[in-house]
Amino acid sequence: MKFHLFAALIASTSFFAAQAAAEPIKIGIANFGPHPVLNAVVKGFKDGMTKRGYSEGKDVVYTYTHASFKPNLLPQALAKIQAGKPKLVITVTTPVSQAGKKMFADKGIPQVFTAVTDPVAAGLTPSWSKGGNNITGASDLQDMDGVFAFMRKLLPTAKKIGVPFNPGEANDASLVKTMERMAPKHGFSVTKVGVDKTSDIPVRVQSLMGKVDTVFVLPSNLISPAVPALVAVTRRNKVPVIDYSPTSTKAHQTLASYTVDWSGIGGITAGLAVNILKGGDASAMAPVKPKAEAHQGFISGKRLKALGMKLPSSLAGCDCIVK
Repeated sequence: MKFHLFAALIASTSFFAAQAAAEPIKIGIANFGPHPVLNAVVKGFKDGMTKRGYSEGKDVVYTYTHASFKPNLLPQALAKIQAGKPKLVITVTTPVSQAGKKMFADKGIPQVFTAVTDPVAAGLTPSWSKGGNNITGASDLQDMDGVFAFMRKLLPTAKKIGVPFNPGEANDASLVKTMERMAPKHGFSVTKVGVDKTSDIPVRVQSLMGKVDTVFVLPSNLISPAVPALVAVTRRNKVPVIDYSPTSTKAHQTLASYTVDWSGIGGITAGLAVNILKGGDASAMAPVKPKAEAHQGFISGKRLKALGMKLPSSLAGCDCIVK
C-alpha cells in the first residue's frame, strides 16, 4: 500500500511539474500609441519570436497595451504590464522606454526597448557599446547620410531643410543635432522650429514657409501622428515634404520618404529578447542600430505631379514610385 501511495505521489508531482514546465512565457508589450510604423515594429517582433521557436499562445503569451500617445497615461499602461508578472517587457518608443526603465529597473524584470532613436541621449544605456541596468534594445536610428543623399537626388536645387521637432523629447533633440552636423556635407542647411504640443503644428510649420525649400518629418512621437496637419500647411505653399515613414508617402500625403525596415527592427528586438530568455544578461548586450542597407526610398507619383515636378534622371531606375 505504501508503495502504491508513493508511486501515486511521484506520478502526481511529475504531472504538475510537467504542467508548470509547459506554461507559456509571459511577455509584456507597451506601446506609445497605434501608428502604422509602430504597429509594424510590434508585428515584426512577434514574427521574429515565432521564427525563433516561440509560438504565440503555445510557447509565449503577450500582454499588449498603449498610452494613446498621452504621456500621462504611461504609468497606468505600464502598471497593467507589471500586474501580469511578465518574464520580459518590450517598450516601444523613447517615452515608453524611459518610463519603463523607472518602473522595472528595480523589479528584476528585463526590458528590451525598440523604436528608440538614441538610447544614450535618452538615458537608457550608458553607451552604444553596452546595455543599461537590465535593459538593452533596438534603435531606429536612420542612416542620415542616406537620407540626405536621397533628398539631394530628388531635390537637386534645394538648399534649406525645415525641421519641426519637440525640444522636450530626447530623440528629436538628438536627431536635429545630427542633421545640423551632417547637412552641410550634402549642400543643405537646417532650419529648426520647436513644437511643444500638437495644436501648435500649423502655426509653427507656417513660420517655416518662405524660409525653406523642403520640410523633413522626424520619427517624433509628437510630430509624426500629426502629419495631416503639417501637410495641410506645406501644400498651400507648394513645399515638398520628406517623411521618415513610408506610410504618409504611400497615402500620397508627402512627396517622399526614406525609411528603415520597421518590421526588421522588430525582428532585431526579438533576437535580443530570445537571448535574454535563454539566460543572457541585458546589461552586457549593446543596443543595435539598423544597417545602412536596411533602408528604402519611396516617392509619391501623385505628389510629384501636384508639385509640378519630374523625377530626376538620377532616380530613374529607383523602382520607388508609389502610383
